[in-house]
Amino acid sequence: MNRSAFRPALIVLAAALLAGCGRAPERAELVLINGAEPELFDPPLITAQATSRISYALFEGLTSYDSKGMSQPGVAERWEISPDGLRYTFHLRKDARWSNGDPVTAEDFLYSWRRTLLPATASEYSYQLYYIRGAKAFGEGKTTDFSTVGVRAPDPYTVEITLENPTPFFLDLCAFSTLLPVHRATVEKHSDWASKPAHFTGNGAFVLREWRPFDRVRLEKNPRYWNAAAVALKSVDVIPAPRPHTAFNFYATGLADVMMDKGLAPTPLLGELKKRPDFHAAPFLGNYFFRFNVTRKPFDDPRVRKAFCLVMDKASLVERITRAGERPATSFVPPGAGTGYEPPPSPERNVAEAQRLLAEAGFPGGRDFPVRYYLYRADSDLDRDIAVELQSTLRRDLGVSIQLAQQEYTVYLNSQSQLDYDLSRSTWVGDYNDPNTFLDMFVTGGGNNRTGWSNPRYDELIAAAGREVDGKKRYAIFREAERILITDDPPICPLYYFVGIQLYDPEKLGGIEPNLLDEHPIKAIYRKKPR
Repeated sequence: MNRSAFRPALIVLAAALLAGCGRAPERAELVLINGAEPELFDPPLITAQATSRISYALFEGLTSYDSKGMSQPGVAERWEISPDGLRYTFHLRKDARWSNGDPVTAEDFLYSWRRTLLPATASEYSYQLYYIRGAKAFGEGKTTDFSTVGVRAPDPYTVEITLENPTPFFLDLCAFSTLLPVHRATVEKHSDWASKPAHFTGNGAFVLREWRPFDRVRLEKNPRYWNAAAVALKSVDVIPAPRPHTAFNFYATGLADVMMDKGLAPTPLLGELKKRPDFHAAPFLGNYFFRFNVTRKPFDDPRVRKAFCLVMDKASLVERITRAGERPATSFVPPGAGTGYEPPPSPERNVAEAQRLLAEAGFPGGRDFPVRYYLYRADSDLDRDIAVELQSTLRRDLGVSIQLAQQEYTVYLNSQSQLDYDLSRSTWVGDYNDPNTFLDMFVTGGGNNRTGWSNPRYDELIAAAGREVDGKKRYAIFREAERILITDDPPICPLYYFVGIQLYDPEKLGGIEPNLLDEHPIKAIYRKKPR
């Protein structure tokens, strides 16, 4: 594989990055560039895809993802579903073990899910358990009696779950990071267990051997994993490198074997990269958008929000800025979510209508529009370029001057969660293959709403879709809800659909396949040739 086209300047940068770091540790069998520095490896607190990617190596749920992003048996070796689709009976493997040798039991799942639902845990994704009967009331603190939640363990190796309504994606959800189990004795003994390898206990294909913040996470094969014989890699280093040129530098100089995150390919090099056999790209269920904080004026006025959305030149954005083959977003739910779902189209760019709406809201030609800020990640060159483009578009087409504000990633996430912003760069990657994973996040008070937006009719529709068993009627309800979200009363403005990008030599590595969830389990990766 010839990577020499980019090597000269990059080798200098690599040397600079490594200088002064002391003796380099022994290289792992696979070195993977993963994007942002991970959060704590505590399932209910995980919010970022980069952290989830590692967590799926350290833990395993009732089901797990395969290399095609499909759910397959995990800790549960088999299951039965009642004819009405409400009751799931999972039968656990008796050879499933925690990394300390303890058996993985049904009680581990009950303890973990109760912990996730407890308001004190403050899990932003706890609503992913609300499909279980009684879970929402317990999660909202309306009852403290966990026996009212539809989860039972009739014996150590059986988990019985009763749902509120038939949920076609529930098996996929059982693989999701929020539903991963934790080891009770470890959690209760060590407050730092989720960040300290010495105290960490997992049940996945790998164990956490080392974590040097902003340097690397070392994973080593877990000999007690029930399917350890199928795991090819003995050690993996996961390297955080949020800036594309830094990430690509490590890859191009041979210091890393694969770049996994969608945002790590440097946009100035994409024209050349797309010609190379180590460049792999495919659409998946993810999108880039921005949020309005509707609790702050003037974004409490739908006319202002509509005006901002109507001037967005999405086609120009993907052609001139992102340049990886992304498609302009004509909806919030990306194409391919679910089987046969056709989202309603968002309004096309219409500068004249946007100017009319802004004037009607009291800001003709942008006059008297207050100073407002657009928040984005400080560690992303692409986010910066998009922010500058949006700033220019709003000034040119609406006469509105928006200031730019950047924050380090974890600070940015906190600002968004606390509604401490005016406009905010956002992304969303589907947790499972269904429109619901994009639409239910914007119900009133939802953990991932992060806009302050509340629309009673929208809430009614999402709830009705959850009860509807007829697939066509369910999709029709979703279409009405999405029309409110992106056209009638928008708290967000979709910009483009993601393209998943990986860089790796296909003659040397296998087990990485394009899929709609952009899930590429580390346990599925193997070497075809030695390094």
